[in-house]
Order: sequence, then structure tokens, then C-alpha cells
Amino acid sequence: MKPLTAALAGALFALGLVISGMADPSKVVAFLDVTGNWDPTLMFVMAGAIGVHAPLSRLVRARRAPLWEPVFHLPTRSAIDPRLIIGAAVFGVGWGLSGYCPGPAIVSLGTGATPVLVFAGAMIAGIAITRLLLRGRDLDGRS
Repeated sequence: MKPLTAALAGALFALGLVISGMADPSKVVAFLDVTGNWDPTLMFVMAGAIGVHAPLSRLVRARRAPLWEPVFHLPTRSAIDPRLIIGAAVFGVGWGLSGYCPGPAIVSLGTGATPVLVFAGAMIAGIAITRLLLRGRDLDGRS
């Protein structure tokens, strides 16, 4: 049942991205262009997502356990450390340069467009290289 639930959630997420226009990297770049032709639509999409997620999250967390797991698997770390700051900065630069975030990039792979194929390949390579570099380190990035 978990794979079916994941597939349905993924399809719903993709549908939302396509309907809202957020799978189009030019919309994201226009949102990030605050000194030029700024497009605030991404802000409204995020506000809408938070507005739906926040009350539903409270309802779900009020349960003793999720539907198909014995316990909730929630993040336990909240420290703002150098690894988080560097990772966020690198993510932001990649997002700003390409207009793609990982979720919308995966949705956009269906178009077969060369830019998204190159982006996704580079993203996968970046993940693999980072994992190799951090192999044997704990979550703090220390040996």
C-alpha cells in the first residue's frame, strides 16, 4: 500500500506543479529576479501549499502513528551548522542559475527537453560525488 500511496502523492504533486506553472524554470527565474521583471506567482503557490499543509500536518500528527508505519519518522536535527549553510547556498545558486528545483526537474523530465535532461544528469552526478566525499562521516559532516 505504501508504494501506491507514494505514487498517488507524487502524481498529485506533479499535477500541482504543472497546473501552477512551477515546472517552468522561467517562472522560477522571474520570481528570483527581484530587481528586474519580478513575477510573484511562486510566492502565492508556496503560500497556498503552506496553507494546505499546516492544518493537515497538525491533524496527521495528532494520530499515534501514520497509516502504514508503526511510528512517525520526523527530523530530529534542527541545528544550523556550516554544512546546512553551505548546502543551502549551493542549492540556491543551482536553483537561481537553472530555474529548476529537484521536484519540478523530475516533473519536467517528461518533456524530454535537453536543458532538463542535462540538469537532472548533473544533479544526479552532484549527489553521487557528494556522497562519495562524505562517505564515512556522520550527519554533521565530521569524521
